[in-house]
Amino acid sequence: MIERRRAIATIIGLLWLNCRADDGHMLFNRFLAERLEYESNGGLHLAKWDIQNWFGNDDHKLWLKTEGDYSADQDIFGRADLQVLYSRNVDSFWDFQIGARRAFEPERTFDAVIGFQGLAPYFFEVDSALFVTEKGNVLGRLTVSYELLLSQRLILQPRIGLNVAAEDLQSRGVKAGVTEFEAGLRLRYEIEREFAPYLGVDYVEEQSLREHQHSVRAVAGFRFWY
Repeated sequence: MIERRRAIATIIGLLWLNCRADDGHMLFNRFLAERLEYESNGGLHLAKWDIQNWFGNDDHKLWLKTEGDYSADQDIFGRADLQVLYSRNVDSFWDFQIGARRAFEPERTFDAVIGFQGLAPYFFEVDSALFVTEKGNVLGRLTVSYELLLSQRLILQPRIGLNVAAEDLQSRGVKAGVTEFEAGLRLRYEIEREFAPYLGVDYVEEQSLREHQHSVRAVAGFRFWY
């Protein structure tokens, strides 16, 4: 197990050193807090985050990604993870990504990650990944969003998120198939280009080994980048 983690870290490091040696382009950094928000339907109170940061150039990037949620009323994390990825541009607006994920909740594991991220036709933003656990189990995550400009500062963003599992995972409390589906609308106002509060609504379905839940939730949060 330890050897596998070291191997993954070594591969990412070698790929990153290689891209710096072979590419003389300027290096840039971009931080994006896509979602820092509070969700509630009266009986449920969640704080959610979706944060990404990359360092590199047009062809090669080192990505850090973290997602999760925290239940304030129960004082527990529902899901939390951190990804470290090497990203290589393979086509116009598309990057291939490979690396590792450290899952903190609902269980502490290391997963291998393979995915694609980019801009699909008609300007749909897509972020997809396959996670292979240390036991060989396969999970997947797909996020698709779109930005509709109502004015120069007012933006409506539809967003769909999907989590799947190839088989039942007792340790994570999920069954094979779609484990979580989320569809939402967020209306944000850019006070500055880099900072925008928003309001919205989410419809969420969650499938576990114990029960199936669905709910409609009000959302309030902000988005910022630099």
